[in-house]
Amino acid sequence: MLEKPNLQDEKIIACLQDEYGLLVVQVTFLPLGADQNTAVYRVVTDNETPYFVKLRRGDFDEASVAVPKFLSDLGIKQIISPLPTQTGQLWASLESYRVVLYPFVEGHNGFEVNLSDQQRVEFGTALKKFHTANIPVAITNSVRREVFSPQWRETVKLFLARIENEALDDPVAVELAAFLKTKHDETFELVKQAERLALALQAQPPEFILCHGDIHAWNLLIDVNGALYMVDWDTLIFAPKERDLMFVGSGLGGNGHTLEEEEILFYQGYGQIQVNPITMAYYRYERIIEDIAVICEQIFLSDEGGQDRKQALEILKSNFLPNNTIEIAYQSDKTLKEE
Repeated sequence: MLEKPNLQDEKIIACLQDEYGLLVVQVTFLPLGADQNTAVYRVVTDNETPYFVKLRRGDFDEASVAVPKFLSDLGIKQIISPLPTQTGQLWASLESYRVVLYPFVEGHNGFEVNLSDQQRVEFGTALKKFHTANIPVAITNSVRREVFSPQWRETVKLFLARIENEALDDPVAVELAAFLKTKHDETFELVKQAERLALALQAQPPEFILCHGDIHAWNLLIDVNGALYMVDWDTLIFAPKERDLMFVGSGLGGNGHTLEEEEILFYQGYGQIQVNPITMAYYRYERIIEDIAVICEQIFLSDEGGQDRKQALEILKSNFLPNNTIEIAYQSDKTLKEE
């Protein structure tokens, strides 16, 4: 969220004192991320200790805080554990938000800095530890399971049809509609390819594991000393391993290396495995489709958001740039050669 939510700082301060026993003297909103349901802050207490506060509205699964806490307790140092309230709970409530408190880690994401060879290997090692961790069912029983749903594909098709005749007056919505009209055939073909692969996966589902679900470079945090962390666990899902692995070499893995170098270094840490080309291609298509669908909902169905709307529009348009995610998805889709 780029624009501060309509929530008084005094209420955040009171919540942190009541729930966590902190005497906060400074609250700073951080304009970070593309998620309209998440606002983040840096707060400082009376003893000059900084903390990271995450406010999450809408759907909230306790596994999003319980899983990283469990993994951190296992000794996986690339995970920042949420801090408990005075009653031992990993989150608190504040109006329509869930409040989650973390130690503050000064750093940048994987698109703001160039990841080193060592950091890419370390990322592979850490993700493999997560994928193979024996996490109790009691922690993960609420996590959703992949069903290869047509939801986002149908949403995109509906918006492609809708913009042909609907009159719009919001400038951002007008710009998005005009852009999608120029990309109608390309977008529809993307949906078609994802539908083809979804049918194959529904007919013969691969083995599922617990996946992060959104482990791109924006969710890799590099601190001032070069330590790497995997953050933002709101998208946990039981799915094929390719749900996470598809980000490596897809144009979403951050800066500093070619796609080939990125994959080589990651798998040095993760280990060499057999990747299902159908599943990998499906997720690379579906990720782009989901982005388009969510951004269309954000821009066409509401006029709220300000700078968040403009950022969302630029994110959507960037997928269609040369050598970006759509082109990379097609180039890496081995199933196309089999048709």
